[in-house]
Formats: sequence, C-alpha cells, structure tokens
Amino acid sequence: MSETQLNTLQPAEGSKRARRRVGRGIGSGFGKTAGRGHKGQKSRTGGFHKVGFEGGQMPLQRRLPKRGFTAMNQHLSAEIRLSDLQRLPVDEIDVQVLKQAGIVGQAVRYAKVIKSGELSRKVILKGIAATAGAKAAIEAAGGSLA
Repeated sequence: MSETQLNTLQPAEGSKRARRRVGRGIGSGFGKTAGRGHKGQKSRTGGFHKVGFEGGQMPLQRRLPKRGFTAMNQHLSAEIRLSDLQRLPVDEIDVQVLKQAGIVGQAVRYAKVIKSGELSRKVILKGIAATAGAKAAIEAAGGSLA
C-alpha cells in the first residue's frame, strides 16, 4: 500500500518548466537583444502603452458614441403583487405601511400594484397606483383605490 505523504508530493512529470533567462549571451539563443528585436518602443525598458492605445490615433472606445445611462430614480418606485396585499394585516394601505411591512425598500416613494397572485379581502389603497387588471381584482374583492 503506497500512501502519498505531504513531504513526498511532487508536480506531475513535465508540468514544470524552467523560466527563460534572456540576455545571457549568444549560447542561450536569447542574447544581445533578448528576443525583443531591434529598436522601437517594445524593445525599450518601460516601453509599453495603455490598453487600447492606437499609436496616437483616436482610440476605438473614444470614437464610438456614448449610449445609455442609469436612471437615478430607478429605486424610487416599486411593484407590489396582489398576493403581497393579501398578506398585510391592515385594510388601509399606503406606501408607509408597505415600508413598515418590509415589502418595499425605505427609499421607495411610488408604488404600483400589478395583477399577480390572488386577493380575496377588501383593501383600500391610498396614494398607490394599480394596473387595469389589478384594479379590477381589487374592486372585485370589495376594495377601492383612493
């Protein structure tokens, strides 16, 4: 039974290779210019440029037009399901009630009810919008939108 010990671990045969030592004489095959060729920016120490540099030509990322943006008010509004309204213990619902129940975030200012889930009890919405389908479902359950 040959159990491998931590002190006998070795990399697989052929998986490791000695690093190339450049600029160490003719016999190495990488003497004199050390594989960098003759002259030019890439032959010199520190002679590299930033990613996307095109030799002074206007780079692609600056030639293309800017598109799109991130709306600052995207987190100010929230969607609420009918099933969320069903779980709430109160009948009169506004944005503050939704915040206290943890259904919407604290930064939310506007809420809209969408027709998703079931509503079987009477609720009165104050300052909350609703889609046409959600409004019909709320009114069918005896509720209203104020």
